[in-house]
Amino acid sequence: MKIVLVHYSAPPIIGGVESVLGHHACLFADHGHTVRILAGRGAALDERIQYVEVPLFDSRHPDILEVKSELDLGRVPDRFYDLVDKLFLLLRQQVEDADWIIAHNVCSLHKNLALTAALHRWTCTEDRPKIILWHHDLAWTTPRYQPELHPGYPWDLLRKDWQNAQHVTVSRLRQRELAELLDIPLERIRVIPNGLDFLTFYKLEEKTRHFVERLNLFANEPLFLLPVRITPRKNIEFAMQILAELRQRLPEAALVVTGPLGAHNPRNQQYFERLLELRRQLALEEAVHFLAEVSPETLPDSVIADFYRLADALLLPSREEGFGIPILEAGLSRLPVFCADIPPLREIGGDQVMTFSLEESAQGIAQRIETVLQSNPICALRRRVRREYGWEQIYATHLATLIEKKEPT
Repeated sequence: MKIVLVHYSAPPIIGGVESVLGHHACLFADHGHTVRILAGRGAALDERIQYVEVPLFDSRHPDILEVKSELDLGRVPDRFYDLVDKLFLLLRQQVEDADWIIAHNVCSLHKNLALTAALHRWTCTEDRPKIILWHHDLAWTTPRYQPELHPGYPWDLLRKDWQNAQHVTVSRLRQRELAELLDIPLERIRVIPNGLDFLTFYKLEEKTRHFVERLNLFANEPLFLLPVRITPRKNIEFAMQILAELRQRLPEAALVVTGPLGAHNPRNQQYFERLLELRRQLALEEAVHFLAEVSPETLPDSVIADFYRLADALLLPSREEGFGIPILEAGLSRLPVFCADIPPLREIGGDQVMTFSLEESAQGIAQRIETVLQSNPICALRRRVRREYGWEQIYATHLATLIEKKEPT
């Protein structure tokens, strides 16, 4: 598909709409589509994405501002119609070979009504490309904009159901507002939320990014962290047994063990081999991640800190500890803690952690952990955000089906 994205400005100009447009452009390119951005200000995002600067698309272009000052007073100057003609010709040069035009906010706000009118003329006179009107904000439902809006053309273009256009809003609220404004059924308007780039948001180290992408860690929920060396006293096998029970009810649950083999006992290699065999027996090959398998060297503190931000909970079933630094680190990272009921961990965690006896069954511990996590609203929100609002998930769930439709409805 050839997709043209239109807005007043584009990244690196900072703004919510600009950010969404930039992510959409990269997603479409990632999935093999030909992408062009038309904007009044901005720059090339990526060598795969063509950026075309059209100064008159800019809401701050002097000619656009001059005309807007008249429009805001309810007057349509002759210069407006000249701009519409010019913008229509500029559009023709840039979009006639495309399959879709996706116009962000251009047909919702009155920041450049000449561009709005040129796009509307296109939908009325040309069969292709089809147009998607992406509504982030609505001028006609925003009280602060009312003094600048007036009955008739061109202001009514912002509250008119355009011929053959597919409407998209970013929330159910906007969907309801737009349906009422245009007097159309809710079903005519698709809701596609904005998303997050998790890797960027977390500011992860390059090495951490490598682990996340190679092990597909964002697909795991909940993700348990066990930041220890691979040595028998850490009781890693019990954590694996707990995880196996948890996966009976939470099939995407996973465990990350961050440390290398313990450095001072040659038997640690044998212990590691037993853990790998247990992983196979429990069918946890895709759920228990030993980072030592991916990177045998000791990881820097900055990478370990990343995993505290990525994880949903700390799971620490040690048989013995002298202190228990992971509990302190989990506290600073706002992570729920599930740990063995041994004196040092109980002393540090107090009643702010969930402890379990090492004599308790893995099944019973798993049930208690599930209850805590499912009843914690912060954990629940975190899981839902990761499940539904990553950009790749939004592409798979919404964007792909949007542009692959033969005709907009």
